[in-house]
Amino acid sequence: RGFNMCRLRITQTIEPNQHEVYVDEGSNVHLSCNYTSADYLLWYKQSPGSAPQYLLRILHSSGTEFRDDTLDLRFSGKQNEDKTRVDLEISSSEVTDSALYYCAMSDHSDTNA
Repeated sequence: RGFNMCRLRITQTIEPNQHEVYVDEGSNVHLSCNYTSADYLLWYKQSPGSAPQYLLRILHSSGTEFRDDTLDLRFSGKQNEDKTRVDLEISSSEVTDSALYYCAMSDHSDTNA
């Protein structure tokens, strides 16, 4: 008797398109990440000396944005039509927007993923 063994490896990746962005105060900011596949795409902000703060998530299948009611309306998220890029847009940037921004992906809606 014999048996067959099949090994399957699925790789999901997400990668920022820019590593540093400099803008003048009051300018609009566009951050983006390319990704392969995930149920949810998430954005986090980490201000100096603070833990990362969840901003919003986007459902991959529909592009629907989910956000906390307390999130500043200057922040918005979307994905491109091909569903290969997720964007974070900040309108009328402020000095307090200076931070590290993380894009992440998850197969569930938990914002702590």
